[in-house]
Amino acid sequence: MEYTESENLETAEEENGTLEVRRLTFTEAVMLVVGATIGSGVLGLAYASRKAGWPVLLTWLLAAGFLSVASMLYVAETALRTRRPLQLSGLAEKYVGKAGSWLIFFSVGATSFCSLIAYITGCGKIFSTFLGLPLEEASLLFSIGATAVVWLGLKVTGAAEKFLGLGMILMLVLLVGASFLRARVPLDEILYAHWTWGIPVFNIAVFCYAVQYIVPELARGFRDRPEKLVPAILGGTGISFLILSLVPLAVFLMLPGKEITEVASLSWGRALENPLFYLLVNFFAFCAMLTSFWAIAESFLTNCIERLGFRSERDIRSRALCLAFIVIPPIFLASSGLVGFVSAIFSAGTFGGIIMSVLPVFMLRSARKKGDQEPCWQCGWLAARPIQELVLVVFLASGVYALLSMAGMLPKGW
Repeated sequence: MEYTESENLETAEEENGTLEVRRLTFTEAVMLVVGATIGSGVLGLAYASRKAGWPVLLTWLLAAGFLSVASMLYVAETALRTRRPLQLSGLAEKYVGKAGSWLIFFSVGATSFCSLIAYITGCGKIFSTFLGLPLEEASLLFSIGATAVVWLGLKVTGAAEKFLGLGMILMLVLLVGASFLRARVPLDEILYAHWTWGIPVFNIAVFCYAVQYIVPELARGFRDRPEKLVPAILGGTGISFLILSLVPLAVFLMLPGKEITEVASLSWGRALENPLFYLLVNFFAFCAMLTSFWAIAESFLTNCIERLGFRSERDIRSRALCLAFIVIPPIFLASSGLVGFVSAIFSAGTFGGIIMSVLPVFMLRSARKKGDQEPCWQCGWLAARPIQELVLVVFLASGVYALLSMAGMLPKGW
């Protein structure tokens, strides 16, 4: 990875366009990555990997993490080679054409809808449990509150992510520590590895790391300090890896596989056998899904503004229409009970994650030939041809497996 000097060639007119440029602090940017990554995926990992085992999960988190981070950094270099602040679909249109742009828009949309369904379902269950509300009312209440923050824009979303993200880290330290001290399952009994059940876990890991859509948001927030973009991505994904690894480990220490529920916070909290820890586990789960809701909805909002030709991100009517398009369908699907929690994660990870991981390879190749400017940072060895080919082969193979599984030719694995 390489840093070089570059001139700031943007004019105010070029910067503004349809998307606002709002300054992010480094911590806000890191927590936007963490918030986007640590959502329903972290809560579904223990359930999805209960048959494969924690060592298998850890292996896939490392593999998917490395390849997904490489893909994210391809987007980062592409954004740094572009003068105007563009979203992922805008970058795709500029460098791989309209077909690529619509593919990216579809992948962001598919990931967003499936993710929001999972968050609304998960948080609705938590609200329903603690407030005694019917599930439909609890889900609607969560959706209204979460959407209100997204309405206020990137800067407010980033600040909210920062405070809740730091709180989540503190809660995690307490919860993991308590799980190790109160472990009901011996450590040697959770270190099994059944690779027959391991492949589908990779798709869940892909979903957790499939946050390429957040990179252009960070690039927008760092227009005046582009050298901060890559450290923020690496810092956010590093913290995310630790959380994604430790939460399932803590759940496995407290619960045998047959007792782990789809939304692991519910069974994990009960297993700790303390009302305070039960409350803390569920508040952590709620915050994890809320921060991810904010990051995904904010990014999909700007993708809609850009790809669907709305006037401006600042236009009230445009924001209202886009947010209605983003939030109302997931609320309906979550309330209907037609989409299962883990199934939604699997679908999102398979299709959205694979498209978002593969297309940046071609975007980077094109940007290096016809980008607007020389970037202050380049991928270096991470963009070597063998690494690019590995990204393509692994993610495409994951997609083929998923299609075969959906056709009933392979076991789902959970």
